[in-house]
This record gives sequence, C-alpha cells and structure tokens, in this order.
Amino acid sequence: MRYTGRYSRNIAWLCFALLLLAGVAAAQKEKESPLRTVKGVVADKSDSPLQGAVVFLKNTRTNAVRSTFADTDGSYRFSGLDPNADYEVRAEFEGSKSPVKTVSSLDNRKEIVLNLKIDRKKS
Repeated sequence: MRYTGRYSRNIAWLCFALLLLAGVAAAQKEKESPLRTVKGVVADKSDSPLQGAVVFLKNTRTNAVRSTFADTDGSYRFSGLDPNADYEVRAEFEGSKSPVKTVSSLDNRKEIVLNLKIDRKKS
C-alpha cells in the first residue's frame, strides 16, 4: 500500500509541473506573436500630404478589406493586424490611386511603415 500512495503523490506532482510548464509556454507564445500595426503617410509626387485620401488594407488570406481616411498631415494607421496574414495596402485620392504595397507574414516587425505616393492627374 505504501508504494501505491507514493506513486500517486509522484504522479500528482508530475501533473502539477506539466500544467505549470504549459502555462509558462502559453504566456511566452503570447509575447512572441503580438498583433501588428501598419502606418504611413499618403502624399502626392511633390511630398505634399493628401488629407482625406482613402487608404485600403486587404487581408489576402480572407479577402477582408478595411479602410480609413488620411488625417490632416496625410497619416493613416491600421492596428490589431494578424501577424500570420499577408496584406495589401493602397490609397485613392480624387480618382487617382497609389501603387499597391504588400506586407508579408514573413516580416516579423510589429510596426511597419508604408508611405504611399499618388500621382495626381490634372483635370
């Protein structure tokens, strides 16, 4: 009987240690895969900011699209992005468009700066 009690106690300690290690591993994984941010400035060819430009962000895995407006200094920002997804970013202003820029899931930066240029066409 003594053998069974000692065996059960050892199993209990082993289970406790495994649960503790699992908790530490989960906390470490959470620190390693934070959400990302993409930000930048929308400007014309002469580097003048384009307030009110519409900036689109497309998740290429889900095809979900988010959009925002550039503020008074042409800045835009998308936060809370999945680090395991690729994204496409582009801007539009008064009928003109910027080239599409991509954000790769292989890029491990937490904050990615993508400045967008729009060649405004004269009417």
